[in-house]
Amino acid sequence: MPRVHEITPSRRTLHGHFSAELEPILSIDSGDTVRFQTLDAGWNLEPRRSLVHDEHPRRFEPRQPGRDDGHALCGPIAIRGARPGMTLAVGIERVRVGTWGFTAAGGWAAPLNVRLGVADEGTYLLWTLDPERLLGRDHHGHVVALRPFMGVMGMPPPEPGIHSTVPPRFCGGNLDCKELVAGSVLYLPVPVEGGLFSTGDGHAAQGDGEVGETAIECPMDEVVLTFTLQEAPRLTMPRAETPAGTITFGFHEDLDEAAHLAIDGMLALMGARYGLSRPQALALASVVVDLRVTQICNGVRGVHAILPPGAIMAP
Repeated sequence: MPRVHEITPSRRTLHGHFSAELEPILSIDSGDTVRFQTLDAGWNLEPRRSLVHDEHPRRFEPRQPGRDDGHALCGPIAIRGARPGMTLAVGIERVRVGTWGFTAAGGWAAPLNVRLGVADEGTYLLWTLDPERLLGRDHHGHVVALRPFMGVMGMPPPEPGIHSTVPPRFCGGNLDCKELVAGSVLYLPVPVEGGLFSTGDGHAAQGDGEVGETAIECPMDEVVLTFTLQEAPRLTMPRAETPAGTITFGFHEDLDEAAHLAIDGMLALMGARYGLSRPQALALASVVVDLRVTQICNGVRGVHAILPPGAIMAP
């Protein structure tokens, strides 16, 4: 019988990098479910109250330089029997926000900040979140709808050593795709024995592109994920089934190349699903597929292609 496991933030369960050398905190079977509680990306234990950049709220301690420099991630979780060449299906059952969050923009010399003239002056929005009504109110009184998801879901690349949590990769990571809400299934190529899955970086709401470099960054009171191993399809990049549609991803430092990779993945999917030649798939994709910029803030840019539900009705 599938089991349900619980993970809460602690020194044993938290880390700030990806590595195939990390010892798993939990080993589960295919079909098992894990219920997580997560910190926000910045390891904060309480709401930010100051608009001054260098005045931080209380953060999780102790943290180790090198090991904990990135997003606060829970994991890794080993899935028994997972091996390279397989696909890990991550069913996103539930994502419940905490009661607070923040958004930061400007104030440092990122290339986009420099071009937009905000490198020298930054700001924060301090949010109060209502997990029942799915609304957020910032300290100015602006109210927005919440659509929570996890920014980071993934496994380590097979190369030895410590790997940053910032870029997205073929095996997941910092995808920052706002469509990965509850009711979605994320499909990831398994890169290493056991998979070693981790998650973190809760976002209460985010626009495509994440243009200011942060979303509503928040802790999550509950994230429920179900893990299933599959022999097929053999993937080389993430895919997802979401309420918005079927998604293929492209990641590259160059945004055009990321777009090409996302489209390439969609053509392969449509060809297999509908029995189309590559030119036929491209022609039909030009009619029904949406191409969106996932994020431009993680060094490696992300683009995702979406085939909406019911977009192709026959034959």
